[in-house]
Amino acid sequence: MGPVDLRAETVAEARAALVEKYLGQLADLAEWCEAKSLADETRTTRGWLPAERPLVLFVPLVEDAGRQPKAPDDAAGLAPEWRDRFAKLRQAQAAALFALVERSVDENQYAIGFELLQETLREDPEHEAARRLLGYKQHEGRWLTPFELTKAQGKQVWDARFGWLLKSQLVRYENGERFFKGRWIKAEDDVRLHGADIEHGWEVMTEHYRVRTNHSLEEGVRLAARLERFYDVWKQVFVRYYMSDAELGKLLRGGGLPRRTPVRHQVTCFRNREEYKWALKPRQDKIGITTGYYEGDARTAYFFVDQEQDFSNFYHEATHQLFSETRKVAPNVGREANFWIIEGVACYMESLVEGEGYFLLGGRDTIRLQNARTRLLEDDFYVPLAELSKLGMLALQSDRRISPLYSESSGLTYFLMYAQGGRYRDALVDYLAAIYAGRDRPDTLAELTQTPFADLDGQYREFLKGTQDGG
Repeated sequence: MGPVDLRAETVAEARAALVEKYLGQLADLAEWCEAKSLADETRTTRGWLPAERPLVLFVPLVEDAGRQPKAPDDAAGLAPEWRDRFAKLRQAQAAALFALVERSVDENQYAIGFELLQETLREDPEHEAARRLLGYKQHEGRWLTPFELTKAQGKQVWDARFGWLLKSQLVRYENGERFFKGRWIKAEDDVRLHGADIEHGWEVMTEHYRVRTNHSLEEGVRLAARLERFYDVWKQVFVRYYMSDAELGKLLRGGGLPRRTPVRHQVTCFRNREEYKWALKPRQDKIGITTGYYEGDARTAYFFVDQEQDFSNFYHEATHQLFSETRKVAPNVGREANFWIIEGVACYMESLVEGEGYFLLGGRDTIRLQNARTRLLEDDFYVPLAELSKLGMLALQSDRRISPLYSESSGLTYFLMYAQGGRYRDALVDYLAAIYAGRDRPDTLAELTQTPFADLDGQYREFLKGTQDGG
């Protein structure tokens, strides 16, 4: 495959061309590995970058991307050559992606520029310029966020079982001891002290979350780590919600991240469903039919441990929390109108699937989009946007049609995210920003998309027909 000429293309088109070329290079390397009987290397190379698919967003995770794939011992003779080839491909791709960042500023495509920084660091975790633009600092040979740097300077380390600990304490934790109120106790005593009720539960602190649970320390750490990964996805997809174009432009020009008071989101995770229901029943009559609940007044998301949990509702409530707490919001958001998109975007985020160093969002076969197709194309159920946008929270949630309304809201969110190559995606984010700021009116979406509601209704129907046909 020959060189890609990027000069005459927009940033989005140039990025698409880079990805297409890169996928071909990875396929060639995978074939070389296969010919050399390097099974693990073949698998790693083929799975490194999923092929682009309709209605799917690829979201790289910088935190996980620094793990260099390792070769099996039985391929020691050829594995170094594969590692060298793989590393060179990734570094070249990182350089090409980073070169597009400046163009994204010139074209006022700030959100794309922010995404390009994340993609650059997935390919080359040591890319100094990209790291510095995103606020990372180097410490003892590692790139750290300001939060991680503070922890490292305090001689703390992150452990996947126990969370943040003094490095000097880790061995004693591994040997079954726990540090409690200035003294060491046995792990079983720690369980007795923290597991009795939620008020005395373990607290796990991460950069963006405080998780309290009475299930176990380990479960609290797992939940907090998953929340941090979810936060990383959300901040990329909705960066224009919590950062203005001026702030993004400044960041991409090397002016640094905006100065804001750090927010640590509160999460409570009960040991089981029964404790969850008992504790929250006084505040939410329908808590028994939920598997997660975000209480805006308490600024807390509530969950319980379920071994069969698929995390879709977990992502739903976490979405509500982040939209409500990452910027100043008006009281009674969505009470008068436009409540459908608040639920629609949370339903959309349920589609999150984790890969190796990346997440995927959306997909034509997700249950929410399937239900939306069924409601419109088979049941002929549809509330026009002009009418739907007039419904506030109480009106929508008390409507006898609530189930199909949620399906429609989910489908409309997919439409605004993906229709016509993502034509309305920026308008969707601006729509959410207006609603949470209390600046919305029933016709705000039509104004932001510069498209009459009746036209959006027709385009939505065609969009769903296209997804039914595999488009």
